[in-house]
Amino acid sequence: MRPLPEQPDDWTEPGAHPVVDGVHRIPLPLPIEGLAAVNVYLIEGSTGLTLVDSGWATAETERAIGWALRGIGHRIGDVTEILVTHAHWDHYTQACAWRDALGVQVWLGRGERPSIEDFEFAAGPHPRQAAMLRGCGAAELADRVAAIEFPPDQLSVPFGLPDGWLDDGDRVALRNGKLDVVATPGHTRGHVVFRHDTAGLLFAGDHVLPHITPSLGFEYSPGPFPLLSYLDSLRIVRDQPDALLLPAHGPVTRSAHTRIDELIAHHDRRLSAVADQVRAGDGNAFEVAAALPWTRHQRRLDELALVHQMTAVLEIEAHLELLAQQGILVRADLNGTRLYALAH
Repeated sequence: MRPLPEQPDDWTEPGAHPVVDGVHRIPLPLPIEGLAAVNVYLIEGSTGLTLVDSGWATAETERAIGWALRGIGHRIGDVTEILVTHAHWDHYTQACAWRDALGVQVWLGRGERPSIEDFEFAAGPHPRQAAMLRGCGAAELADRVAAIEFPPDQLSVPFGLPDGWLDDGDRVALRNGKLDVVATPGHTRGHVVFRHDTAGLLFAGDHVLPHITPSLGFEYSPGPFPLLSYLDSLRIVRDQPDALLLPAHGPVTRSAHTRIDELIAHHDRRLSAVADQVRAGDGNAFEVAAALPWTRHQRRLDELALVHQMTAVLEIEAHLELLAQQGILVRADLNGTRLYALAH
């Protein structure tokens, strides 16, 4: 397998885009605001075609993948296996649909099991996040998040357990070489990435994205200390040989290491900014989040969409927790709200 000389930044165009010999990127449209598309990757597996991630289960996704496959001489029935980086719907649900309809084998990181087993439509999409927000001092925001219901067209989205679980260190055989499974919890507690060391490829899912910072703990049953997990996972991948970055959102990028260094530096700056706000007198995650700017447009917290306000406050809580673990802050609980102050 040999990287092409240039990778165009045209990730929303349909079709199957060659990455290296035997590997294609297929951008798929998403039925949600905020992200236009998700990349899935097509590889020649040991017994057929293998997909890394699958897209959101919609008729448009099926049409887009079918059209892309026909363009390179294949059909959907040639797909025998789907490796999923994490259980978010834009990565996992089309895999569930094809497992049920076509018998495709679906594999997922073992750490995703709690979020799948605990899932129920009746509880709404963010039941645990609403409770967490109350502990962050964001009671009014928590009430609004708790009132969010699944849209009617999402109640039939296929979701459930995979055919098998992936663990750190597992290897997946391909027609040419293998993929190494690397556990990278943080974005979700069971997120995994796939390395093809011979070709110098990193199928990164949402762990390393070229233009945005992945959310933390945005899952049905979040794990403890997501920022600590995420930063540890970044360093694990950084300690491995550099590779061509094949992200789930955005263009293929030359160096995974370069982007990882940028993400670590971003969180270092954010940790400093959070500590400065505590020093200025803000005591809980909601107060700190309301004081800091958000997105590259430097928006206020209340200018963000409701779900983005939720993820912003919970991200700040993760930063506060890490600062407390580092001994920079101390934490106390008062009437169910977590409060933070400087340790010295």
